Amino acid sequence: MSAPPALQIREANAHLAAVHRRAAELEARLDAAERTVRAQAERLARHDQQLRAALDELGRAKDREIAALKEQLLTSEAAVHSLQAAVRQRDDLIGQLQPRAELLWDICRHQPPLARLLATLAEAERLGPLPASDPGGPGPPLANSTGEEGAMDHLQPAVFGTTV
Repeated sequence: MSAPPALQIREANAHLAAVHRRAAELEARLDAAERTVRAQAERLARHDQQLRAALDELGRAKDREIAALKEQLLTSEAAVHSLQAAVRQRDDLIGQLQPRAELLWDICRHQPPLARLLATLAEAERLGPLPASDPGGPGPPLANSTGEEGAMDHLQPAVFGTTV
């Protein structure tokens, strides 16, 4: 076997050098890509951890808000029950006072005639009793009667006075 010519050896050496350079270049790119991937994975892990922490905090905030709203609901329901009881009491009181209000309304409606009656009674009292006279004498009978005086002898004669 003969030795390969020098030109072939130089070309082979150049080719091997180029392959080694290319392999070194690819290994450097692979290292760079691996570093980039590791950096991205670390960033994603940190971001994921931040998102999990934020999600946990949101969950706790939601739970706190739900607890506060439940407490507010219980307070509101208690206030509603209290107000409903107050309304029932007032309705009962209105039911008790309604007949009295109607009575007062009737009294107010009858006030002018009653005032005239009281004024008339006061005038009659101011006039005083009639002078003593014979009950059988002239003038109308003084007994409270309907004309059947014999059956009602026990009634007193009418005398004006203040009984109100």
